[in-house]
Amino acid sequence: MRILLGVSGGIAAYKAVLLLRLLREDGHAVRVIPTASALRFVGAPTFEALSGEPVTDEVFEDVAHVPHVALGQGADLVVVAPATADLLARAATGRADDLLTSTLLTARCPVVMAPAMHTEMWEHPATRANVATLRERGVTVIEPESGRLTGADTGPGRLPEPEEIARAALAAAASAGPSTPGDGPPGDLSGRTVVVSAGGTREPIDPVRFIGNRSSGRQGAALAEAARARGAAVTLVAANLDDAVCGAARAAGVVVVPVETTAELRDAVRAGASEADVVVMAAAVADFRPADVPDAKIKKVPGEGPAPLTLVENPDVLAELAHDRLRPGQLVVGFAAETGDADGSVLEHGRRKALRKGADLLAVNAVGAGRGFGAPTNAVTVLDGRGEVVTEAAGSKREVADAIWDAVTKTLPGI
Repeated sequence: MRILLGVSGGIAAYKAVLLLRLLREDGHAVRVIPTASALRFVGAPTFEALSGEPVTDEVFEDVAHVPHVALGQGADLVVVAPATADLLARAATGRADDLLTSTLLTARCPVVMAPAMHTEMWEHPATRANVATLRERGVTVIEPESGRLTGADTGPGRLPEPEEIARAALAAAASAGPSTPGDGPPGDLSGRTVVVSAGGTREPIDPVRFIGNRSSGRQGAALAEAARARGAAVTLVAANLDDAVCGAARAAGVVVVPVETTAELRDAVRAGASEADVVVMAAAVADFRPADVPDAKIKKVPGEGPAPLTLVENPDVLAELAHDRLRPGQLVVGFAAETGDADGSVLEHGRRKALRKGADLLAVNAVGAGRGFGAPTNAVTVLDGRGEVVTEAAGSKREVADAIWDAVTKTLPGI
């Protein structure tokens, strides 16, 4: 894919170097188009060395090839990161006073912008109006993260991490259209409705403590984005996912429903499942919850041990879905995060779970020791309802997601 990486003049421009490397390592041809201000933060030689292509902000260089028109016309994707308040304003009003803004006017491919600026600038009505204008025109504008900014300031306006920007941008390119579920290009899931759960549920102990797990939700988000890219209308039931992960999913055209507890997740998944062709339970759901949750924080009494915590069992959401089949012909896919022990290996535990749960497919993955939860990569063995191996996949979480969807499309009726 031919990608243009626009870089505007903010301190976060250094992250564009990391984004460039990610896109190049993924096999894409990338040309960097900085603004003059961006080159005061990161020099042209750095971008040229990593991209292998010339870097300029001028429309009067290489005039014979008309770069201010040709670059946009030949691009498959334009990503602007960081996009400053000034760049957003110029893009929204159709300015063409440098190579980057001229290119934005000629591009007919997906355009993704990742804003970065101080909180006051991001929340200013002028910036919000410019963002709304760009989104109305079909530009994907990723929500900035909240966190440490320049100096001691903190708040909304922080540039998302390069991995999240790359994921959102490539998903937008795959969808090749506005961020509206169901309007994506034809694919092997075109016309299908999908519900994916992701993340880890949290069961409150008191107003400040909870029982939880280490799931980041990135594998589930990758499954949702991959399904969207393949033409499906997708809802992601997001249990305590980071804002950046949710923002990337929304940028890819996925409807995101935030939840916290197992009960909330169960209700949201079942509501979506009533209309879904495929339900994927990738969330790490708490098996137990406290029987009673006080309204006030439980206080520690010096010299006394903690009061016993009585737990009750949560509903088995996956087994319920597999049993109930809320829509005729519905395919149910589960996940089993396992560790081996004296009673069996990861795969043996997965086979027992496949037989017990009743799902059509079960993706078994080993967790712990840097694997699975929180890691950038994953490895799964996909079993059918009898515990037989359907496929195996390893690699980035998006690669694993596509392998799982390959297995789904071979099983889903009518595909």
